[in-house]
Amino acid sequence: MPALAQALVSDKPDVIIVTSDWALYPARAATNTIPIVAAPMGADPVRAGVAESWAHPGGNVTGVCLIAGELEVKRLSLLHEALPSVHRIAVMSAHRKVVEAGFPPLRKVAAQAGLELIEIWVEGPNDYDAAFAAMRAGGAEALVIVPTPELFRDNGALVALSAKAGLPTIGGFRESAVQGLLIGYGPSLKELGQQAASYVERMFNGAHAGELPFQGPTHFDFAINMKTAKALGVTIPPSLLVSAEIID
Repeated sequence: MPALAQALVSDKPDVIIVTSDWALYPARAATNTIPIVAAPMGADPVRAGVAESWAHPGGNVTGVCLIAGELEVKRLSLLHEALPSVHRIAVMSAHRKVVEAGFPPLRKVAAQAGLELIEIWVEGPNDYDAAFAAMRAGGAEALVIVPTPELFRDNGALVALSAKAGLPTIGGFRESAVQGLLIGYGPSLKELGQQAASYVERMFNGAHAGELPFQGPTHFDFAINMKTAKALGVTIPPSLLVSAEIID
């Protein structure tokens, strides 16, 4: 990423759009003048040191922030509501050095709900088989997949592994359920793209990145794949069905 960021900056673009924290940090290290639009980032931009405040970032970075830790709490809650008898839930993620910093609220909510978390950390696709073997060995009854860029990219492979392991799984976007996971919950990818485009438009019309406030997503998709539910023998409570998009 640092080498890619340096190469990109040397091409002197008018704006750089980054689609994750892992793209943002090297881009920011490579330039403090070219505007950078996060589309999105997961960490709080102030705590991450890329903005003075949400309302007035002050530097060359602005965009959309998800507050990823809060979304993982919501995903865990939805999975527990769908499967109230489940008590041991695996949480799978990459980028432990960055992602684990957002886990304390997730661990706290799990403990309050009487849930045991089995934390599984992977570095890439070569770790997936071993990760699911560890879940089975640990007695996991369901799975939360943290939508880091790599894990979302590999959703198709993870769908197959989840099905083989018989694990009801929630992923980070609507598309996760469309591709075969039991549940998908997260911000609208379409809206994230539109938000990034609106920032670029405003910059091309004279606005400065440091003057454009960070914003969060305004629309969240919630989808349930009923074919997957049937294959797993899972009955989804009506309280969830009424608020979800049903994928048949």
